[in-house]
Amino acid sequence: MASHQVEKTWWKEAIVYQIYPASFSDSNGDGLGDVRGIINKVPYIKSLGVNTIWLSPIYASPQKDMGYDVSDYRSIHAPYGTVEDVQELIDLLHANDIRLLMDLVVNHTSDEHAWFKESRSSKTNPKRDWYIWRDPKYDARGQRKEPNNWASIFGGPAWQFDEHTGQYYLALFLPSQPDLNWESEDMRRAAHDDMRFWLDRGVDGFRIDSMNLMSKHPDLPDGKIINEEPYQSGAEFFASGPRMHDYIREMRTKVFDKYNIMTVGELGFTKDENSVREYVAKDRHELNMLFTGDIVDMDFGVEAKYGRNDFHPRKIRHLTNLWQEAMPKFDGWNTVYLDNHDSGRSITRYASDAPEYRASSAKMLATYLTTLSGTPFLLAGQEIGMANLGKEYGAEAYIDVEGKNYYNKVLKARGGEVGQMGDVLRELQLKARDHGRLPMQWDSSANAGFTTASEPWMIVNKDYTEWNVESQLDNPGSVMGYWKEMIAMRKKMADLFVYGSYVALSEEDTGEMVLGYERVSQTGQKAVVLLNFSDAEQKVLKQFEHLTLLFSNQDESCVGDGEVVLQPFGAVVLYSA
Repeated sequence: MASHQVEKTWWKEAIVYQIYPASFSDSNGDGLGDVRGIINKVPYIKSLGVNTIWLSPIYASPQKDMGYDVSDYRSIHAPYGTVEDVQELIDLLHANDIRLLMDLVVNHTSDEHAWFKESRSSKTNPKRDWYIWRDPKYDARGQRKEPNNWASIFGGPAWQFDEHTGQYYLALFLPSQPDLNWESEDMRRAAHDDMRFWLDRGVDGFRIDSMNLMSKHPDLPDGKIINEEPYQSGAEFFASGPRMHDYIREMRTKVFDKYNIMTVGELGFTKDENSVREYVAKDRHELNMLFTGDIVDMDFGVEAKYGRNDFHPRKIRHLTNLWQEAMPKFDGWNTVYLDNHDSGRSITRYASDAPEYRASSAKMLATYLTTLSGTPFLLAGQEIGMANLGKEYGAEAYIDVEGKNYYNKVLKARGGEVGQMGDVLRELQLKARDHGRLPMQWDSSANAGFTTASEPWMIVNKDYTEWNVESQLDNPGSVMGYWKEMIAMRKKMADLFVYGSYVALSEEDTGEMVLGYERVSQTGQKAVVLLNFSDAEQKVLKQFEHLTLLFSNQDESCVGDGEVVLQPFGAVVLYSA
């Protein structure tokens, strides 16, 4: 089966390395990563073969939500550095043929942003309508109530009362993160100007945080009551609202199209094929690609992130087939990822971080990420097999606001009985955002070489003495060595692995624990990828005539006699020209 013709662009061939700035490298010994630390590590980043960096927020912020609460889009959080430092980073990256994406956080700001300070100063302030304000409601007893029953995404009510003006403002995340009102044309113009501020300095694109929350249903109706909680999800009324596409197209035509950039939207709550098509179909002229989030939600429970729903390979088979097959229908483009700053590490959740399987697991997942159509994203540390905190860490190790709020809510509901929290702790150990934000493990010295401070800003995983950059740098058999080879192969064989078509192999072909697919280029090159998502040997009996072994995380004896034998967490890529 030949591939359909796909337009080639730099952002389709990008291999993106996500850096969480607080956790990457501390250059000045204050316990917090910084821009200068990233500058110092540019030679290392280049050595991996990645050609794009995505930098999580570095703007001025009170850091109530690790920089996703911006107080000034044109300044840098002082402990990270200065605008001049960022300019130096941009110029150095460009000199090394590496592009830079920044996080664009424009669904909400910090309550310390000058815009919000003006907005809340009076009902008649010109910036009052830059945020979403509403009068209180009152119950039959005259008690003041929120304008609707929406729950905050982080727990509690989504509305905060302002004593000074006697109205509530909407804050879908923390109370200190008021939502911007994208209905205001003046606000939109100001946001566009802030985007240009960075694009004019050479930034190569944006990952747009909480992208599809910018348009709310104008009536702000109550969410459906589905449980006995006082506040309910209003997602059907605040996600992908009626003017969402207008706002994205306006951003595109008034700002993005003036630059040769890459845009990635974070799409929450709406993950169906038609919704995705409306954002990324080429003829829609909106975004280049999206994070749908479903690949990092595979083990979420029906009731919440921290509900139990154990991973099974059928889940990743379904999602991989869904999006690989969907995008060519409307000339869209995929993101390919398993980890980010909002998730636990995929090696722990979807494979195995047990000592005997860890390296194979990391290499198997690397094979997945580098052999699919779309733009691959890896989170710093993925290239050395970084894993979650182990089961020996208790609840006190988790400092992120999302996980802490959930744990404390359940603890209170259970009467403060810590001994009854084992189920919640188990899920934190898999999914807490802390795991994706652990300090980078550079070497086996104190604090993994991340900082010279006695106390880093957050806990360092104690496995750093064995799993670190220094121990893998000159070892081609290491996880890092494997990543480098796979990245180089993807670049060399872009017509096949970037632009080729995707053909799913069924569970009947591979067995339930193996994910399999074919990639086919326009010129007839073919690869078959087989990935064992289990700790048991798996045999694939399907005949793969005229195919030779291109790549594997195990020895060559795995292929022969009409079968492929996959060791625990084994990966095999077969090829024919």
